[in-house]
Amino acid sequence: MKATYRIDGMTCQGCARSVTRAIERAVPTLKASVDHVHGTAAVEGEGDEAAIRRAVETAGFVFKGQAAPAGS
Repeated sequence: MKATYRIDGMTCQGCARSVTRAIERAVPTLKASVDHVHGTAAVEGEGDEAAIRRAVETAGFVFKGQAAPAGS
């Protein structure tokens, strides 16, 4: 699985690190790359969206679902 999700509430690099850790701890088979400026989390590996949502929300941020592909 490779997907990018929208995440609201991140204001700094520390927020991005918190989301990255939350996702990777909740779903160890995923690698996350989080960008607080664009409000996105790109994930790659085996996992499901529900687990990612729970991890993001437990960390205190708002999971907004899958981001639209570039150019759409």
